[in-house]
Amino acid sequence: TAYEETKLNPDEIRAEAVLSGISHGTELNLYRGTSPFHDKQFDPNLRLFVPVSESVMYPAPIGYEWVGRVTEVGSAVSGFAPGDLIHLPFGHRATHTARPTERTMIGDIVPLPHTLGLDSAVMLALAGVALQAVHDAHIKVGDHVAIFGLGVIGLLAVQFARLNGALRIDAVDPIPRRRALAEAFGADRTWDPSTCDVAREIKLDTPECGADVAIELSGSAAALHESIRCVRKAGTVVAGGYYQDGAAPLRLGEEWHHNRITMVSSMGVWDCPHRDYPAWDRARIHATATHFLATGQLRTDGLISHRFPFARAAEAY
Repeated sequence: TAYEETKLNPDEIRAEAVLSGISHGTELNLYRGTSPFHDKQFDPNLRLFVPVSESVMYPAPIGYEWVGRVTEVGSAVSGFAPGDLIHLPFGHRATHTARPTERTMIGDIVPLPHTLGLDSAVMLALAGVALQAVHDAHIKVGDHVAIFGLGVIGLLAVQFARLNGALRIDAVDPIPRRRALAEAFGADRTWDPSTCDVAREIKLDTPECGADVAIELSGSAAALHESIRCVRKAGTVVAGGYYQDGAAPLRLGEEWHHNRITMVSSMGVWDCPHRDYPAWDRARIHATATHFLATGQLRTDGLISHRFPFARAAEAY
């Protein structure tokens, strides 16, 4: 949609897009109409999805992984200069205007470190999701961790789990390229769930008869079920994917019920507090993810699978 820029207010900055990432989970759920927002709305007071008379989704400015360079700085703004790189959890657009004094859903708007490359900067929101999931897993030094789904978030979670003290990491995904990246990023073993019973293999090969914790990041109900199957008795499963449609593969009368498994939702936005709040909040998660990306302790090489110029954005979908 064409638009015209308005005059910049004194408390605003304006930036021009450099990269804008498309999420395979949240964003494509919205695009395909498979998210609950297609025909419902979330009541923030009741914390319930409630029906609406007609779809409220379209047209919708989707996207939340936008990186740009500052082109204009308002007279009342300090700490920013033209050329600064910023990350905004805003939709795909050629430019964005923002007030640095207003917090976004992932924290403060600040200039990104000069050591942070563009391909890493566009991963900031997803790195926050991965870090939130690892925090929710409460991994202890020496724990055995299984990670299901090796998209961007899963591959970042493999690295955060190791940094958090995991002794052994099993990583599960049917796509060979993703498994190869997981191995390069530190996974001890990778599994193709289409070729074997992954949960059985993990349990047969661990003294504890299963992983201590599994983190599910594919958004697949079948993968969530296998995450439950692979953990030990009284283990933990962190559900970090954006699940859609029904959940027929999720058979809660089986291992979940009989092994007393704890299942934890890892939603980190929509006003959901960090489980260690007030010591941790979304802004601190974002700042920590920025640090590990900027210092190179969190690798992103190979994570971008396709690139499209903005004029061909529709083809990306």
